Amino acid sequence: MELHHEFTVPVPVDDAWRALLDVERIAPCMPGATVDDYDGKTVTGSVKVKVGPITVTYRGTAVFEEQDESAHRMVLIANGKETRGQGTARATVTGTLTERDDGTAVSVRTDLTVTGRPAQFGRGVMAEVGDKLVGQFAECLARRLDEPTARTEPPETVEPFRSAQPVQPVQPVQPVEPIDLLRTAGPPVAKRVAVAVATAVLALVFVRIRRHRHA
Repeated sequence: MELHHEFTVPVPVDDAWRALLDVERIAPCMPGATVDDYDGKTVTGSVKVKVGPITVTYRGTAVFEEQDESAHRMVLIANGKETRGQGTARATVTGTLTERDDGTAVSVRTDLTVTGRPAQFGRGVMAEVGDKLVGQFAECLARRLDEPTARTEPPETVEPFRSAQPVQPVQPVQPVEPIDLLRTAGPPVAKRVAVAVATAVLALVFVRIRRHRHA
């Protein structure tokens, strides 16, 4: 299925371009995603998707096949596979940045192929979910672009400070919340999905009853 989304960030196009390529900086803005490694071209990580009571985790890679700085165009090819199951996900994402008076417009076209449980929703539901997820990403990205960047010059050399207080342990990283497809889709879409899921469950139960009777 093909999906198209657009959003605007309140910074010049060159700043937006650098930010979108700074994967480690914007990773917390990606709903359900965890970045394990990034070498400047290939991203390795996982995405969690919740379908009702079931959580599906895809692990895989995303590779920047194109980074045209002069045209502000990037192409990302992502492949993932369920960690527990046979479902797969593949996406070719093309992003184009255009400067506007009030910032930068970002156009994202996605050619998405999904197999497994999330595939039951179809293009309509996936498009509505995508709209909301992109909206969340854009809001988070805008906030991060407003944050001051870390100072790059080396700090002054100072004598080490010895505290009388014991060193506090580092707090563990909070687990990433999965993308809840039913909640993200909203009540009208969730109702349609719930009906579809219920129908599928009833059909499965009916088939099993028939098999049991025949046995």
